[in-house]
Amino acid sequence: MLNFFEKLKSGLSKTKGSFTDKIMELLRISKEIDENFFDELEEILITSDIGYDTTELILVKLKERIKKEKIKEVSEVYTCLKLILKDMLHVEPNNATNTPKIILVIGVNGVGKTTSIGKLAWNYKNLNKKVMVAAADTFRAAAIDQLEVWCRRANVDIIKQQEGSDPAAVVFDAVATAKVRKADYLICDTAGRLHNKKNLMNELGKINRIIEREGVGFSKETYLVLDATTGQNGLAQAKQFMEVCTIDGLILTKLDGTAKGGVVLSIKNTLNLPVRYIGIGEGIEDLQEFNSENFIEALFGC
Repeated sequence: MLNFFEKLKSGLSKTKGSFTDKIMELLRISKEIDENFFDELEEILITSDIGYDTTELILVKLKERIKKEKIKEVSEVYTCLKLILKDMLHVEPNNATNTPKIILVIGVNGVGKTTSIGKLAWNYKNLNKKVMVAAADTFRAAAIDQLEVWCRRANVDIIKQQEGSDPAAVVFDAVATAKVRKADYLICDTAGRLHNKKNLMNELGKINRIIEREGVGFSKETYLVLDATTGQNGLAQAKQFMEVCTIDGLILTKLDGTAKGGVVLSIKNTLNLPVRYIGIGEGIEDLQEFNSENFIEALFGC
C-alpha cells in the first residue's frame, strides 16, 4: 500500500506531466536566463491554470531572487522556483484538532462535497475522534442517501430528516445530539445552490445563527469545496460564496483527474484562503491534509 507521500505523487502525475516536466525540459534546452526563457516559462505557468496574475507574481519573485543571488546558470532556477512556490503556498497549520468543533461544508453540486464530508469524517474517526454528520442538504433526496452511504463506510452517525425539511432544523437537531453524545466533530452538509444568492445567504445565515446559539462550547469553521478540474471556474464560484459567508478554508477535490493542478497556486494567491484538504483519488482514504512542502516536493519529485 502506498504511503501518503507516494499517493500524493501518484495523484499529481497528470499535473507533473503538463507542468513540472515542461519546466524541466525548458531548463534543459535553455542556454541562458533571458527574456525568451521567461516568456517560455510564463506560457507553461499560464497553461497549467495558474492564472495570469499569479503567473506574473511568480515571475517577478523569480527575477528578484535571480538578481539578488546573482544566479547565472539556468539549472539553478529549478531550486529558486521550488522555494518561491513553497513560500506562496505556505499556510499556518490547521487547528482542526481543537475540539469540539462544528464544520460547515459548502459548495455547488457536483464538486465532490458529499464525498469530501465522508472522507473527512473517516479521517477524524481514524484519529479516534467521535464524529457525527448532519445531512442539511435537504434540497435533493439523493444528497441525503449518498451521505448516508459515506457515513456507513466511515462508521459515523448521521442526523437526517426528510427531503424538503428545513436545513436549519436538521442542524439544530444535530447540534443538540452532538452535545448529548459528546461528539468531537459535527460535520454539516449544506445545499449546493448558487443560482439564487439571496436564498443561499438566508439559508446559511439561519444555520450559522443556530450554531452560534446552540453550539456554545464548540468552535466552528466553514470549508468551501472546489473541483480542481474546473480550474479558473472554481475561483469564480469561490468569489460568489465569499460574498455570502465567511470561509475559513478550502477543500480542493479531483486533483488526480486534472493536468492543471497549478490552480492551487492561483486559488491561494487570488483568494488568500488556505487550502486545508486535497482530494487525490476516489478511495475513502484519499483526502489528505494539505501540506505545501509535500505538495511541491511531490510535484517536482523525480
